[in-house]
Parts: sequence; structure tokens; C-alpha cells
Amino acid sequence: MVKDLFDLDGKVAIVIGASRGLGQGMAIALAQAGANVVGVGQSDMTLTKEEINKAGKEFFEIKADLTTTEKVDEIVEKTIEKFGRVDILVNNAGTIRRQDAIQYTEKDWDDILNLNLKTVFFLSQRVAKEFIKQKSGGKIISIASMLSFQGGIRVPAYTASKSGVAGITKALANEWAKYNINVNAIAPGYMSTDNTKAIREDDKRNQEILERIPVGRWGTPEDLAGAVVFLASKASDYVNGYTLAVDGGWLAR
Repeated sequence: MVKDLFDLDGKVAIVIGASRGLGQGMAIALAQAGANVVGVGQSDMTLTKEEINKAGKEFFEIKADLTTTEKVDEIVEKTIEKFGRVDILVNNAGTIRRQDAIQYTEKDWDDILNLNLKTVFFLSQRVAKEFIKQKSGGKIISIASMLSFQGGIRVPAYTASKSGVAGITKALANEWAKYNINVNAIAPGYMSTDNTKAIREDDKRNQEILERIPVGRWGTPEDLAGAVVFLASKASDYVNGYTLAVDGGWLAR
């Protein structure tokens, strides 16, 4: 039956940034679809664990600073030690810093690119090696952005990193499809998260954004549930190298 294509029972998902916001929402959605979840991050994940346990699935927490690639091997090794396999990776690590491009510092540039793009690539590479070793295929889902398609304002490094996420999604899909590895991305629209707090509190900018979104509201973590389950499941086996916008119609306007 069609609904069975979305069943993740027995699968193991690594979700980066599972403590709050979009990462937490996606981790819970994957668990509700049947997956056990490994949450990676630095913040407290108690609420995520409670919600995943309510869904009848197991949650395993790994504390790791992903501003460098030092913990990449450890994340995968601990996952294998705990669950014996890995089937899904959700690359949700990311941060943003706003400053006029003319004043942007090299440190800010490096900090953003290291977390938002470099870590995404090397986590994907490490998990792909495990998929190939397991001979089971797998799903890699990275979190892109509206700024994978647009230039944005006062966020040059973020735009570069998210454009890069869309690019490596295509590049890795081209190389790894022969191993039955699907590499795709989700580009959330304007979401109500910590990263957008300053914009939402700016009445003028908030109104400008809402006026352009056809559905007339900011997105929520729950709005990504269907997309992440789709891309993590057999339902997306013939989808590869694609960045799926979940944006309330923003790009269509």
C-alpha cells in the first residue's frame, strides 16, 4: 500500500541540531514515522527525547560541537555502537550573522561556512561511507534555504553557504546514486525559529515578508514534517539531487 512507502520502522536517523526548532520538529516527525533517532547538538534535548519516547521510539543523544569536523567520525561510530546501523542523515546544523557585506569580517565568513557547509559535506561523506559498507543505501537530507535561490540582504556568508548546500546536494547525488544513496535538501521558507527572531520583531520587515507569502503566515517546524519523512522514506527512492522548497509559496510570488 502507498502508506507503507512512508513507513520508517526499523530505520535509524541521525538528526543534527535536534534540540529545538526545525531540527527538533524533524526528529519528532521521523520518530512518529517509525525511526529511532540519534540527536546531535550542544543544547539540552530533554523535550525532544520525551516526544520521541511518546511516539514509542528510542532517542540517543550525542553532545558535539560541529563548528569543526573533529566529532564527525565519533558521531557515526557512536550511532553504530548504539543501534548497529544508520539509514538517514539530516544535516540541520546552521547559523546566521547579519552585517552589511562591505563590513563583513573574515572570522564571521569562516564561522558560517565551516558550520553551514563544510560540516555538512564531511558528515555526508562519513555517513555515505557507512551506507556503502552496509550495502543498504540510505538517505541524506540537508537543510538549504530560500537563500539557496536568492541573494538576500546583509547575510553574504549565509547565502554563500546555503547556495553551496544546494550545489553539493546535486554533486553528491550524481556520485552516490549508484550506491542507492539519495541526497536531497529541504529549503524552508520564512520559519518562526531563533534565527528569524530579530526579523519577526522588526514590524516593518515582518510585514513585508508576510505580504509576500501567499499563505500569509510564518512557517513552523511542523510544516517540515511531511517533507522530511518523504525524503527519508522509500516514497522518494527516485528523487535525487533536488532541493524541495517548503515556503508557503514564497518563491512562486
